[in-house]
Amino acid sequence: MNYTMTEIWIIILALGVGTFVIRFSFLGILGNRALPLWLLRHLRYTAVGILPAMVTPLVLWPEATGGQMDPSRIAAASLALAVGLWTKNAIWAIVVGMATLWGIGWLLH
Repeated sequence: MNYTMTEIWIIILALGVGTFVIRFSFLGILGNRALPLWLLRHLRYTAVGILPAMVTPLVLWPEATGGQMDPSRIAAASLALAVGLWTKNAIWAIVVGMATLWGIGWLLH
């Protein structure tokens, strides 16, 4: 599809307004109010639910391999998960996962 510059800018502005409205609806309207404890308890688990949903497809069906499973990615994700559970430190889990992915990639190629 060929878009004109006007159409592209309309899309960019619409996305910007949409993002602002979504953020304002939560932060601007509710920002000065105390949220109920039941809602705060549920919001605590948002990252725990979202992050695995974002990472799992990238590990199991990565675009870089044409959607085929890659043993080095699975090994890196498994080791990162183990380190994260053991140390309770996200930075160490990320560093170990990246080092494992790069190390196995270097060894296999």
